Amino acid sequence: MQASNDILSLLEEKGAQMAKEAQRAVILQPGALGDCILTLPLAQLMQETLNLGGVDLVGHTEYIGILPERSCVSSIRSIDSTGLHRLFAEPAQFDLADPDPLINTFSDYAWIVTFLGEPDSDFEENLIFTANCSHSAEVITLSLKPPEGETPHIADYYLRQFIHESGLTSEGVEISSKDILIKVAPGDREHGLDLLDQAGVDVSKPLVVIHPGSGGRSKCWHIENFINVARELRAAEIEAVFLLGPVESERFGSREKLQLRSAARCLSDLALGQVVGVLSCADAFVGNDSGVTHLAAGMGLRTIALFGPTNPDVYHPIGPALTVLRDSEDGFAGKPSEPMQQAVLEHLLSQIKRTAS
Repeated sequence: MQASNDILSLLEEKGAQMAKEAQRAVILQPGALGDCILTLPLAQLMQETLNLGGVDLVGHTEYIGILPERSCVSSIRSIDSTGLHRLFAEPAQFDLADPDPLINTFSDYAWIVTFLGEPDSDFEENLIFTANCSHSAEVITLSLKPPEGETPHIADYYLRQFIHESGLTSEGVEISSKDILIKVAPGDREHGLDLLDQAGVDVSKPLVVIHPGSGGRSKCWHIENFINVARELRAAEIEAVFLLGPVESERFGSREKLQLRSAARCLSDLALGQVVGVLSCADAFVGNDSGVTHLAAGMGLRTIALFGPTNPDVYHPIGPALTVLRDSEDGFAGKPSEPMQQAVLEHLLSQIKRTAS
């Protein structure tokens, strides 16, 4: 009798697990790296409150390819391979063949959250129609930015929208600044050490990674600030490394690149997985309001996020070791700022000294 009860319990557990795994969700996130990272608390909320077997992400693979195995995202799909552009057609002109690849794109999902389109738009109507061609699914459209004049943190804004549209209770729901959104995967640190060794970086010393770029020029602290900080760090026997992505490689002239290389080693045009590896070896990070800064903070790295014209109350990164420093718009991108340089250096030196002791 006991054996029969045990078998029954195992079958019930297996059935519950299969039912959970059958309930999956997908988020359509067309944004850049920072937007995708700030969507992770929403994915985590959905995973936990809806008792899902997984949350997938559709977006630009150069930004989201690092997330499976390092975050709450189960799997990813390229936004360019799904044919989502067809959903922007007028509903009267929207047509689905049988079978249609678009139907298969959404056939596995009980919940579909999209940052593409607008509420009550043609896109949303076509998406609902497509999803319900194969099964009944909840479709929720969220806005990427809060209304003008409102200043909630953007990740919290995503959560509140979803809670309101889904009918969930908001009791006890809040974003913890202590959360590590992105975990270091096996092999990341080894790959990072290899890259640093190839660049001639002395990994026996404390290491500060500096990313002097961002998508917008106005969000970039004056380059001489970064150069002076790197020189002062190296004078204090702390290694500094500049990360230069495609935007910085194109934007900086030969004179600026020469100045950067004279101040510290430079790592250029790394794939995002390689950037994760380098960051996993660092003691601290300094950067503008950029996707890489969100990445560093989300990994739990000691991060100094430098803000100028954008509002850090709305767009600051999430991480347990984040410091936000803001300069005036006039003095941020337009000219060097010795007081701000000193503030960055003092914070870095105190943090690294505290770690060493």
